[in-house]
Amino acid sequence: MFHQNSLLNGVKPSRIYLPHDKKYLSGTLLDFFCQHFSHIGADEWQNRFDKGLIFNQNNQQLSANMPYLAGQTLCYYRDVGDEPVIAEREKILWVDEHLIVVDKPYFLPVIPTGRFVKQTLLTRLRLNPDVQGFGIDVNVENISPIHRLDKDTAGVMLFSHNPTTRSFYQQLFEKKQVQKMYEAIAKTRQDLIYPYEIRSKLVRGDDFFLTKTVAGEPNAITTIHLVENLTGDLAGFSRYHLYPLTGKKHQLRVHMLSLGMPLLNDNLYPVVAKQGDSDFSKPLKLLAKHIAFTDPISGQARTFYSTLTL
Repeated sequence: MFHQNSLLNGVKPSRIYLPHDKKYLSGTLLDFFCQHFSHIGADEWQNRFDKGLIFNQNNQQLSANMPYLAGQTLCYYRDVGDEPVIAEREKILWVDEHLIVVDKPYFLPVIPTGRFVKQTLLTRLRLNPDVQGFGIDVNVENISPIHRLDKDTAGVMLFSHNPTTRSFYQQLFEKKQVQKMYEAIAKTRQDLIYPYEIRSKLVRGDDFFLTKTVAGEPNAITTIHLVENLTGDLAGFSRYHLYPLTGKKHQLRVHMLSLGMPLLNDNLYPVVAKQGDSDFSKPLKLLAKHIAFTDPISGQARTFYSTLTL
C-alpha cells in the first residue's frame, strides 16, 4: 500500500477534497472521479482503483464502488499512457546540503502538468542516481523547484531538497537578489542603442498559456545586450544576452517579440503551433546560461553556468 507522501516511479500522489455537493452525494467514488475529471474516461479511473492507486488520508486503498463521503481528502496517482518521451537528459551540476543545480534540456517541463507526468524534470531528478553522487544524502521526496523555466527553454536552474532552508532561497527570487543571464538568437535589429532596457506590463493572455502586453505600470523589466550579428544560414539573426530583472511568465519571449525580434523557433509567439507539432530538431533559441547570487546560508557568492549551447 502506498503512503500519501510516497513516490511511485518518482511521482507524488495528487490530493483532492470531496466537497459537500449534492450532485455527488448519492453516487460512488467512481462516479465522482468521472464527473470531476470528465476528460478522463471511466475505464482509466477503474484501472487506477484496481491497481490501488487511489486511497484516503488514512492510507486505506479505496474501491470504485465505495460510496461518496463528503469531507474526505483522497490521494491518487496520475498516469498518462501516451506521454511523449523527451530523449535529452538533464545534467546535475552541483549538490550541497540545501540545493541541487541542474541543466534542464529543451522540451522538458519542470513539474507534472497536462500530458507530462514522468517526463518532467522534477520526476526525473527524483529517479536520477547522480543526485547522490556529491557526497550528500538527498531525500528525493523533498526535491522541489525554487523557480521555473518554460518547457521550451533549456539551461541552469535551482532545486531545493531541504525544506527547512527552502524559503531562504525562494526569498532571493522574491527580493530580486538573483542575477540571471540568458542567451538568445533572434531577429537582428541594429537601430536600438544597446544595452537596451524594455519595461512593460505583462498579464495573462487571452489563452491561459500565453502572456500579453497591456497599458499600465510596468511589472516586467529586461535588459538586452547585442553580442554578435550572425551570418550564413542565420543571416538576419543576432545573438543576444538577456538580463531579466523580473520573472514574469514568458517575459523574454514577449519582450523580444514586442520589439519585432521574435526568438528563433518560438512555437508560441507570434503564432501558436498546434499541440503535438513540436519539432525536436528545432528547439527554441533561448538558454538560461548562468545564475548568480549570494548564498543566504553561507554568505558565499555562487555562480552556476549551463554546459549547454545554443
